[in-house]
Amino acid sequence: MTPPEGSGAPGTPAAEADRLTTRVTAVARRLSDADDGLARPPVTGGFTHLPSRDAVAAVVGDLLAVLFPGYFGTLSVLSREALSFHVETTLLRAARVLNDQMRRAFCFGCDSRDPARCPECGDRADGITDAFLAGLPEVRRVLSTDVRAAYEGDPAATSPAETILCYPGVYALACQRLAHQLYVLGVPLLPRLMTEHAHSETGVDIHPGARIGERFFIDHGTGVVIGETAVIGNGVRLYQGVTLGALTFPLDDEGHPVKGIPRHPIVEDDVVVYGGATVLGRITIGAGSIIGGNVWLTESVPPGSRVSQGRGSRARLAASE
Repeated sequence: MTPPEGSGAPGTPAAEADRLTTRVTAVARRLSDADDGLARPPVTGGFTHLPSRDAVAAVVGDLLAVLFPGYFGTLSVLSREALSFHVETTLLRAARVLNDQMRRAFCFGCDSRDPARCPECGDRADGITDAFLAGLPEVRRVLSTDVRAAYEGDPAATSPAETILCYPGVYALACQRLAHQLYVLGVPLLPRLMTEHAHSETGVDIHPGARIGERFFIDHGTGVVIGETAVIGNGVRLYQGVTLGALTFPLDDEGHPVKGIPRHPIVEDDVVVYGGATVLGRITIGAGSIIGGNVWLTESVPPGSRVSQGRGSRARLAASE
């Protein structure tokens, strides 16, 4: 005789549901009680929520619409008066959301987690928002040099507009230049959220701490990695798959990596690094040098160098005449 369907007798759907509920309850309790640092710590201040990835991505979209009006955001043909209104309203929306996300980041990162310090976090966010907005015209000026470099550096580009609309390197660099402003102003979390948004969209991974000069061009883009303490001069060009990374880093007495020390390359003006090259450590690539494809480089080279693959894994250096 078959047991009634809702009886909870062994083998019935009700019994199976009870068994699964018991199993889930046990596992959920173990996950909830784990003290492994993967659950976010409590925040007792006035801004108890983490910054939102979606909100930060929306800010990036609005800021790009301000820096490249007509290319991002509304694509309508606007009169000069309408364009000014569009830029102003978009920037105001971005500033308000950015300010809120900044307050969340400061409050979450506050060492004391003291509710009495929340006004201080709010005041700090207000001041940095003002400083960030004041720096946007300079960011736009530098981006105009990057767009020109992309157009002039790629014979396949038919116009500067094409590079703005289509080139992942231009998009990723625009996001990084915005994030870098917040990074140098001391904002936690948000700069990395911005560059990781660009990373997910383009495959180009540029840390917000990297210092990048004017007329920078990343051709093709996919797989490029630029580390936090990298310093890049003016007129530099990178191709796909290039890594400007760290070779080694010291550890503290407890075996943890020491943060913030210079550990990535310095690339001087007018250097070209071809696809797949890996440049590691705090070394200097002299001005005007060319680093060939798939080279593995861990030593500084003087200005005007030509570095190509040698036999085995060693690079071959030839000084230009």
